Amino acid sequence: MTNLPKIISTKDASYLSDMFNWYIITAKKYNHYTTMTCDNRITKLLNKLIDEHLDFCANIIKILESGEKND
Repeated sequence: MTNLPKIISTKDASYLSDMFNWYIITAKKYNHYTTMTCDNRITKLLNKLIDEHLDFCANIIKILESGEKND
């Protein structure tokens, strides 16, 4: 989808909020797991997953902000 809609419905906003929560909670869990492992390969993989999940969160925020700007 190249163009975002000018209006984000309450249902869409609710779903985006749920998605954001899924990704942020998972990133926090991965962060916790990094403190529990001594294997550098696993720590590196978990850090990569944390970064990917935080990128998804940033994209969701951009979608929500773009809906505000298009009013």
